[in-house]
Amino acid sequence: MRINKYISLTGYCSRRETERLIAAGRITINQLVCDHDDTVEPGDLVLIDGKTIKGKQENVYIILNKPAGITCTANKDVKSNLIDFINYPERIFAVGRLDKESEGLLLMTNDGDIVNEILRSENNHEKEYLVTCDRLITDEFIQGMSEGVQILNTTTKPCYVSRISDYEFRIILTQGLNRQIRRMCKVFGYRVERLQRVRIMNLKLGDLPVGEWRYLTAEELGELTALLD
Repeated sequence: MRINKYISLTGYCSRRETERLIAAGRITINQLVCDHDDTVEPGDLVLIDGKTIKGKQENVYIILNKPAGITCTANKDVKSNLIDFINYPERIFAVGRLDKESEGLLLMTNDGDIVNEILRSENNHEKEYLVTCDRLITDEFIQGMSEGVQILNTTTKPCYVSRISDYEFRIILTQGLNRQIRRMCKVFGYRVERLQRVRIMNLKLGDLPVGEWRYLTAEELGELTALLD
């Protein structure tokens, strides 16, 4: 079994995070620093930072309403980091990111496999946002945003955009480029004043207060799993 899959199955972290640990030389197999393509055989000793990996714990799935000002990082050296903010007693990590200025729904879990399934852009999983801008929302802006915008040396995928009020619109994306909505708006001369994610696939923020979190219901988890399958 490849090392990144092995570690994600323990629930320690996602495959993507495992790749970063490997690149940093923090994972060893039988006392040898491992490479990205290394495999794990029964009886092998796998260590992270010289410590054994605890056995797989029960999977945890949490919805957090992230406030603005919290940085989506597990690095505790970063002020106002996500892990210190949620202060959960077990190791969990966010599925995707919201930039520091943005707020709203974050799915947090220790299930590395579900992270990979949701983040694969080719799966076209929907993420819905409410956005407030500094200028009147025009028909031309709505059309331009929905048809695709040139940012980061690529054209964004066509998406659903609708006006909510004079200064607010709704957008549903199926990709997650860095600061995508803010960059898209900037192309048209708009500045984002508030950005809130309200849905990931079937998971909705609802009336969860800002800064609070809750566990997924069995119904939500079942539907999410079915969508990913």
